[in-house]
Amino acid sequence: MAYAEVVVSSSQGTSESLPISVLNLMPSRAGEPASSVIAQSVELARHVEQLGYKRYWVAEHHSIQGLVCSATPIPIGHIAAATKKIRVGSGGVMLPNHAPLVVAEQFGTLESMYPGRIDLGLGRAPGGDFQTMRALRRGLAQDGEDFPALLEELRTYLGPEKPGQLVKAIPGQNSNVPITLLGSSDFSAQLAAALGLPFAFAAHFAPDALYAAAQFYRERFQPSEVLQTPYLLIAAQVIAAETDAAARRLFTTPQQRFLRLIRGESLELLPPVDSM
Repeated sequence: MAYAEVVVSSSQGTSESLPISVLNLMPSRAGEPASSVIAQSVELARHVEQLGYKRYWVAEHHSIQGLVCSATPIPIGHIAAATKKIRVGSGGVMLPNHAPLVVAEQFGTLESMYPGRIDLGLGRAPGGDFQTMRALRRGLAQDGEDFPALLEELRTYLGPEKPGQLVKAIPGQNSNVPITLLGSSDFSAQLAAALGLPFAFAAHFAPDALYAAAQFYRERFQPSEVLQTPYLLIAAQVIAAETDAAARRLFTTPQQRFLRLIRGESLELLPPVDSM
């Protein structure tokens, strides 16, 4: 079964059980073909759908050996076709890598095919190193500071047609695909709060900043047509096993991956070890 992070989401002030979702980076083992990773991703989606999970999101990363999630909308459509009820989306599309019109057309098409089941999570990081970012963005801005303007353009293409609007996303216009802003700092928290949008925090790699960002988002949240109250999602890495000892051993796989990350090595999954 594919390695994944668990996302817990809740409206502020509710006391019911929190919905649980999956964020899948679609990782591969050494020598494993992409087709196998994709098949496992579908298997995981079907499994968690049966368990009553709410969402299944696929990340966007580029030129990283060991992650098979570069063309994010394609596996989203494939997974949505293989499931029936679970919401499927991006966690997230790195908006500065793409023209907003193309993103609107892609997700407008997905929404047309799977009505009411598609989510559009958006981030502003490149999803790869500097050389990969330049290859992706070419003449586009390289610093992500244009993210608010790109977001506004994208929302124009997904919302109702405006008088005099010359460029339209077809399909996509008036699809109102739900947008969630992703982040690991207070930048996206501030933007999500100002626009009244859901906010997902990447606590699986920035846990120390979680509480400050969550408080910032909730305190500055402005009600909108999308949301009347804040809606916060938290991505956290979880290891599940029959015993604590077994879980600690399984945890050595992501530990090895992080060690390889900081060494600039391949991120392919390695088997657990008895001791790090």
